[in-house]
Amino acid sequence: MVELVKLFISGFPLEITELELVQMVSPCGEVSAIKIIRDKATRKCKGYAFIEVANREAADNVIEALDGTRIGDRELTISIKEDELVRPAPVYKKVDRPTGLVKKKRPRRQI
Repeated sequence: MVELVKLFISGFPLEITELELVQMVSPCGEVSAIKIIRDKATRKCKGYAFIEVANREAADNVIEALDGTRIGDRELTISIKEDELVRPAPVYKKVDRPTGLVKKKRPRRQI
């Protein structure tokens, strides 16, 4: 079983492509997937991305090698994105009404 680790990367130039980002990260660790987050309406980069690497060791190598690196006038920030805990859906119990209480309906208006 492969243990994929998701990294959060921000601070790269907004005009960077997925290929350029992978080429920058891949010498430090094998990249399995990449997703640059873009605005839905304009398709412009929002300035952050998620990259999945093969294991925790590769993730640590990427962080050690690239976190704080300056690209132009911007500084890369890289961190491991921890998975959020999935909360179970609440369970609702049916409440029984007392038998003597019956809700009366209002009469319909006649036209």
